[in-house]
Amino acid sequence: MSDKQRTLKEKINFSGIGLHTGAKVNMTILPAPVNHWFVFKRTDVDGNPTVNADVANVIDTSRGTVLQQNGVKIHTTEHVLSALVGMGIDNAIIELDGPEIPILDGSAQLFVAEIEKVGYVEQNLNKNYFVVEEAIEYSSEEKNVELAALPFNDYRLTVMVDYNSKVIASQHAILHNLENYKEKISPCRTFVFVHEIEQLFKNGLIKGGDLNNAIVISEDGVDEERAAYLSKLLSKDNIQVSKPGILNQEPLKFNNEPARHKLLDLIGDLALVGRPLKAHILAARPGHAANVELAKAIKKSIEQSNENLPQYDAEAEPIFNVTQIANFLPHRYPFQLVDKIVSLDGTSVVGIKNVTINEPHFTGHFPDNPVFPGVLLLEAIAQTGGVLVLTSTGEPEKYWPYLVGIDNCRFYKNILPGDSLVMKCTLLAPIRMGVAKMHGDAYVGKKRVCSVDMTARLVKKS
Repeated sequence: MSDKQRTLKEKINFSGIGLHTGAKVNMTILPAPVNHWFVFKRTDVDGNPTVNADVANVIDTSRGTVLQQNGVKIHTTEHVLSALVGMGIDNAIIELDGPEIPILDGSAQLFVAEIEKVGYVEQNLNKNYFVVEEAIEYSSEEKNVELAALPFNDYRLTVMVDYNSKVIASQHAILHNLENYKEKISPCRTFVFVHEIEQLFKNGLIKGGDLNNAIVISEDGVDEERAAYLSKLLSKDNIQVSKPGILNQEPLKFNNEPARHKLLDLIGDLALVGRPLKAHILAARPGHAANVELAKAIKKSIEQSNENLPQYDAEAEPIFNVTQIANFLPHRYPFQLVDKIVSLDGTSVVGIKNVTINEPHFTGHFPDNPVFPGVLLLEAIAQTGGVLVLTSTGEPEKYWPYLVGIDNCRFYKNILPGDSLVMKCTLLAPIRMGVAKMHGDAYVGKKRVCSVDMTARLVKKS
């Protein structure tokens, strides 16, 4: 099975109402480039502001996961994100002309059906897994929840729910791998208890809820007056609640459909980590708030790990060798400071510079204590970034790359003869009008030696 990143072959469209806002919305999911992950775009707001599917953007988890960024909100993100992850999609743009993802039938099944219909394309970069190597845990005694991400060489989820209910017994659900997501998880609908409905309405939620997009569970029978009131709230005629049970005419898809839906939600909320995972997720009585806390803990673990260090295989064929770099970078000895490019994906680049005692600057720069000059380190990082910027044009030989800005520069460690510099530059925003903003880091082994933000400008050769 290929481990290449995937995006959709073509766009797919949905229309419906939001479960909580009740707002009508049209939504389009479009293909996206490698390492893009999932980004929402509000097409009904001036400037089409975007919201990254990032746990840092979560502002509410009361009955769904709400994101906010750039002055706009996206409500109930979990089902569509779950469908994308469950179908192995890594990169997508989700455009919508309203504040909330359409609830459709309350599951992920319709999203999955359309994703399957258009199919996917494999992209020219491997999936950017985060492999959990030590247990990452979140628990709350007050809320009686426990979640953990454990080391595992695949993505497996196990969920237990217990509502102390007459209708829903303690339930377990397990997804051994994402290949089973379509059949075993995606059809499972969201659910609500009758005793919760009135309070949810009072809190301004479930304005778009009815028996067509949620399982409604009654713990007790109710009288005719109460039944009429529920009928009005749920936009359904003549609801009868004579005894405990499920109000919907359609039977449960599975005996443990509520537990399976909680697993569906968990996948969607953990998508906010920002990349695919290799882990076994264990969750006892999960909910959106707890899911988000586990996602935050996983993301913190990613930030503290060394796995984000740029890696390269010294024996692998480089993307560009020193001669090929000279075909489009104008620098020559002694100012050609990049020996090879080992990674290039459209938004980032990794270059290598081997520092040797034979370089001319060592005769005059601390000759009794040779240290690689900081200004040359910045130049080497800038040249690495120059390769990224020039190749983005498709005609690198037709442009001059000029460094026009340096900000937030820090040096952390001296670089000595014999060191091998690994330099990574990443675009901070799309290149516009020939101007590129990048962040650069340089490493020797696992030690970061420099970080810098740079601005470069492309000028066409006359």
